[in-house]
Amino acid sequence: MTSISVIICAHTAERWDATLAAVASVRAQTLPAAEIILIVDHNPELQERLAGSLPGVRVTGNAEQRGLSGGKNTGIALARGAVVAFLDDDAVAGPRWLEFLAESYADPAVAGAGGLTLPRWQERQPWWYPEELAWVIGCSYRGMPTSRAPVRNLHGGNASFRRDVFAAVGGFTSGIGRSAGKRPLGGEETEFCIRLTQQRPGSVLIFDDRAVIWHLIPAARSRFSYFRARCYAEGLSKAMVTASVGAGDGLSTERRYTVRTLPLGVARGLLDLVRGRPAGLGRAAVIVAGLAAAMAGYLIGSLRRPAWRRTPDDGAGGAGAPGGVSR
Repeated sequence: MTSISVIICAHTAERWDATLAAVASVRAQTLPAAEIILIVDHNPELQERLAGSLPGVRVTGNAEQRGLSGGKNTGIALARGAVVAFLDDDAVAGPRWLEFLAESYADPAVAGAGGLTLPRWQERQPWWYPEELAWVIGCSYRGMPTSRAPVRNLHGGNASFRRDVFAAVGGFTSGIGRSAGKRPLGGEETEFCIRLTQQRPGSVLIFDDRAVIWHLIPAARSRFSYFRARCYAEGLSKAMVTASVGAGDGLSTERRYTVRTLPLGVARGLLDLVRGRPAGLGRAAVIVAGLAAAMAGYLIGSLRRPAWRRTPDDGAGGAGAPGGVSR
C-alpha cells in the first residue's frame, strides 16, 4: 500500500481548535498516514505550543520564505512517504480520504491526486453565494468534474503528489499564493501542477470526488467584501501564474469556465427569479461582480513586474529548498 506523508501548514493561534481537529481527522484515517508533519509559519510561540499538544506529530517551523509555498516546501523536504498529501489547517478529512487518494497511485502515470472540498459554514451560508464561485472560499465549485476524472490542476488544501516529482520539477513558487500580506492570493498549486505537466509530459492529475474534506468557512469570509477582495486577488494570482507557465496553459481551464460555467450560472439565477425565487437575481449579480473583479485583478497584475523569479537551476531538487526560488 502507498505510504503517504501528510503536511499541514499553520500560521495563527486563531485556528487552534481547527488545527487540532485537522490533525485528529488525519489520525482517524482508515489508511494510516506514514507521518504527520505540521509546519508553522514563522510563529515560534505557536510552534512550541502545538509541539507540546500534539505528541507523535512532527512540528517544525517554515525554513523558507514566509508564506504557504515556503511552508509546503519545508514539509516536502522532511517527508519520507512515497506520496505527499496536503490538508488545510482549517479543514477536516473524511475517514477514507487517504485511502481514496492512494488508490489513484496504482496507475504509474498518475503524478498527483486530489479530492472534493465541501464548505463547513461557521454561520448560515449567505443567500447570495453562487456555487459557481465556491473556489472563493477554498471549496469545490460547480463546473468541476462531479466524479473521478483527470484535471489540469489540483486544489492545494486537498491534494497529493508523488514525492519524487518535486525533485524533478522543483517545489512551490514563493511569491504566488498565501503569504504574510493581507491580500488573499492563491494559485501556488495551479502554477506547480501546470509546471509539472509541462516538464513531465504524460503525467496525469486525478480528481476523485470520494476523497472528501470539509473546509471551515468563518463568518468573515461570508461577507461580500471578502468575496470581492478574493476575486480581485485571484485575478492578480492568475497574472503571476501565466507569467510563469504561459497564458496558453495558465488560462486553459479559466477560458472554458468563463464562457460556459459562469453564463450558465447567471442564466440559472435569472430562471430562479422568473420562478419566484428572488435570490436567484442576487446570485446572478454576484457572478457578474466576481468575474469583473477577477478580470480587473488580472489586468492590473499583468501590468506589474512579478515580485519573484525562477532561478536557472529550478527542478534540481535540493533537499533543503525544493522550491528552487530566489528570495
